[in-house]
Amino acid sequence: MSLPRAVTAVLAGALLVAGCGSGPAGDDGSGGSASGDSGAAESAASPTTDPGPAPRIDVVADLAPADAGAVGASVNQFGFDLLGQLTDGRANTVTSPVSVASMLAMVLAGAGGDTADAMAGALHLQDPRDVRVGALLRQLADTSDVTLAPANALWAQEGVPFEEDYLSFVRDSFGATVDEADLGAQETADEIDAWVREHTEDRIDGIAGDLGLPDPQAALVLLNAVYFLGTWTTQFDPDDTQTQPFALAGGGSADVPLMMLRGQTLPFVQRDGYSMLRLPYGTEGRYGMEILLPDDAAGLPGLLSSLDAAEWAAAVAALTPQELQTVAVPKFELEWDADLGDALTALGMGPAFQNADFRPMSPQPQALDTVVHKTYIRVDEAGTEAAAVTGGLTRTSAGQSFRVDRPFAFTISDSQTGTIVFLGAVTDPRG
Repeated sequence: MSLPRAVTAVLAGALLVAGCGSGPAGDDGSGGSASGDSGAAESAASPTTDPGPAPRIDVVADLAPADAGAVGASVNQFGFDLLGQLTDGRANTVTSPVSVASMLAMVLAGAGGDTADAMAGALHLQDPRDVRVGALLRQLADTSDVTLAPANALWAQEGVPFEEDYLSFVRDSFGATVDEADLGAQETADEIDAWVREHTEDRIDGIAGDLGLPDPQAALVLLNAVYFLGTWTTQFDPDDTQTQPFALAGGGSADVPLMMLRGQTLPFVQRDGYSMLRLPYGTEGRYGMEILLPDDAAGLPGLLSSLDAAEWAAAVAALTPQELQTVAVPKFELEWDADLGDALTALGMGPAFQNADFRPMSPQPQALDTVVHKTYIRVDEAGTEAAAVTGGLTRTSAGQSFRVDRPFAFTISDSQTGTIVFLGAVTDPRG
């Protein structure tokens, strides 16, 4: 089997905003709205009061070099918190903390009040107006040892009102392009999927279907992708790869291909209950893969339950060069996905999902409805290829809705005397 064409790691995030209502269209996607459906069995009342001017987008977006470590630590702790919600160490799980955090930072830029406080708290950011994750991503890309290229794009439904201050901020701070399109058309969904494939080297087929596109009620799609290309500093020789037993967590073993390095000096440390090895990429080794190996096959759940950003950082700081007689690493390829809604709610982001305040983003009330994370990773003799896509969906309502789509009771009454003339219950409208 030939070596992979390149060693890549890709992180991608996406946000879908769904809306209804009506209003004037804007030339740049910042004004107007898509109209919702109505019928005899549904009543949707439009807001009767002007929501007033949007709060100014006054967020902390610039990242001083000395602050990069602090913002990175916040992303790391959020990542460990999220991992703890998603797995107990008994099943494969692959996440990209910077992907999820970057997407949520774009949402946070349009949040206010308790919603902003809750989101910032879950992201371990001290200031609810702190969205420096975008700047951190740019700093991560500032290297010649590997290729790491972030990309952002925004698709706005023609006629949906979004505040120009918000759109301008996302353009300027995240470098996003903004296009108006019919999000209810399959052509737009295909265009979005093509953008995802382009910026993830075809490892993510697309995200439109996962976000429910095409959808005529959708208002905004926001995508964040990061492309990483690197190779091991010391590559494994494919001729040395051997099929050997791999102990399984539930007992027993499975034969897997193990890649071999012999007589190498690599950063290594033994900690309480586990050891850490760092395999660097490129000539300078700025980027690397840290492997945390429990002392026994059943020890991963215990390791994950005690692992946080502080312990991880302490282990990395304790790494020292050590000559290793043999390094054996499994060659593997995994795909994984999960709905993050429950996990994010458990981490304190509930206000973003219910009674949310996204007034800085749009005059229409909306709440985060769905967040989905999909990942891919391959580790082989040349290096690592990985991809992740994070999709979030918020729904916008034009005020209160009343949808009679389940059994109901009814009365017919006289408003003058308060007398009920007819009273009944309907369980099946077909009769």
